[in-house]
Amino acid sequence: MKRPEIIPLKIQTRNELIKSVTRWRFLGKTISFTNGCFDILHSGHIASLSEAAKEGDILIVGVNTDASTRRLKGDERPVNSESSRALLLASLAIIDAVTLFDEDTPFELIQAIMPDVIVKGGDYTFDQMIGAKEVIANGGRVVINPIVEGYSTTGIIEKLRKLG
Repeated sequence: MKRPEIIPLKIQTRNELIKSVTRWRFLGKTISFTNGCFDILHSGHIASLSEAAKEGDILIVGVNTDASTRRLKGDERPVNSESSRALLLASLAIIDAVTLFDEDTPFELIQAIMPDVIVKGGDYTFDQMIGAKEVIANGGRVVINPIVEGYSTTGIIEKLRKLG
């Protein structure tokens, strides 16, 4: 069933998300979380998000704001605005909620929602995963999915520069 009117409702503030998480927990749902800039959505992102969706009943995606992305990736990024990136992610059926975070890491967001599972791509190690220790201490788990080789936003930007 196609219901495009729900897409913007999936983009939630932190306070709205906390209320949604409370409701989902009451319903006995397992909450999976991943995060990133998702500047130019590509096949590698879709593969990673698909794997993250398999880890729980609900998938929440934290998205770095424009300011946070600039601090992490440099002044030329992001290519797409935070509202555009959030809308694209919210339009994916596998994602239940999208929220922006302005910090350099999602630590405060993870603390606020305390997901059952944190999922990241294979370019991370357990020690590098923000919030992993806290989620495990709370009875949750951490999943590191294999990275899909040949897909990266930086690579796409470099390819476009060569064409231009």
